[in-house]
Amino acid sequence: MTASIVGWAHMPFGKFDAETVESMIVRVANEAIADAGIAAGDVDEIVLGHFNAGFSPQDFTAALVLQADPALRFKPATRVENACATGSAAVHQGIRAIEAGHAKVVLVVGVEQMTRTPGPEIGKNLLRASYLPEDGETPAGFAGVFGIIAQKYFQKYGDQSDALAMIAAKNHHNGVSNPYAQMRKDVGFEFCRAEGDKNPFVAGPLKRTDCSLVSDGAAALVLTSAENAKTMGKAVNIRATAHAQDFLPMSKRDILQFEGCTLAWQRALEQAGVTLNDLSFVETHDCFTIAELIEYEAMGLTPKGQGARAIKEGWTLKSGKLPINPSGGLKAKGHPIGATGVSMHVLTAMQLLGQAPEGMQIKDAKLGGIFNMGGAAVANYVSVLEPAK
Repeated sequence: MTASIVGWAHMPFGKFDAETVESMIVRVANEAIADAGIAAGDVDEIVLGHFNAGFSPQDFTAALVLQADPALRFKPATRVENACATGSAAVHQGIRAIEAGHAKVVLVVGVEQMTRTPGPEIGKNLLRASYLPEDGETPAGFAGVFGIIAQKYFQKYGDQSDALAMIAAKNHHNGVSNPYAQMRKDVGFEFCRAEGDKNPFVAGPLKRTDCSLVSDGAAALVLTSAENAKTMGKAVNIRATAHAQDFLPMSKRDILQFEGCTLAWQRALEQAGVTLNDLSFVETHDCFTIAELIEYEAMGLTPKGQGARAIKEGWTLKSGKLPINPSGGLKAKGHPIGATGVSMHVLTAMQLLGQAPEGMQIKDAKLGGIFNMGGAAVANYVSVLEPAK
């Protein structure tokens, strides 16, 4: 047990022309502090997860959290980023501050505003999470990178279009029950499986329904020591964390293995003293459906090349033996990059306290797993959470 989450906030993800990076930060920071039942002055340290990479002209954002309350002035505040795992990087840094005894209370905020950026620039910005000397000219940007991964997977293990469509349909179905999700529409397997004007191919075998959404949004949480959490109104304990960083160039590794993901899961489960079978559910990083498929294998749910079994046999449905992405995942919830990892921790905490929205709640959830990934399996973060006893 390393630290505890004692308060949180989560705004809906979507396209918000009236919001700014600053307004979203201020909103969730204030709401998380209030939810924890503390005063702003009780916060000892602030960590902001904000990827940016050109999405916002304001690129020095750590101090924007201070705008939430004058009592936050002069508190240590640091911005962290690790591509699409930026949110979890912020959470893990906050946990380390608690573990080291440098802070008693840490406020963690994750934010991104992406939708004001023109489409071609979005692709260029996201591609910066790849190794530019090798991938900088990839057609379709970051989607093109995962399109290549999907093509290689299909070549080695056969056409997995049915499995990818089933993953997309599952996550869209789950997103209907998530009030924070950007897309709350059950589009069904047939729509996800068929190529058409509303669901064209984007990169390789990946169609539009295989790709996560461009989003604006923010989430925040309050961390404290497990001992201090006993005096709070609610608490979810962080039972284990792990972070494995892999080579950036895909040419230096077997990209179908997601080895950093495997290692992060192994480390976290060993630290927690549990197995994958002990988890009640997992929130995993489905930036593209092929990523979720390979993550089934990397976490040890299926052998290599057999990830399709997990979705085709219903294991990862909300009613299955290991529900995956009951929130709708990045596919339906949206993927405002800096906010994603924080969102995963907030929604997992809600599940474990029985406070998830109706229809989204996993019955008798006792242990939740989180996998947040930056780049193509480069930054790999796993957290295991449980309700405080």
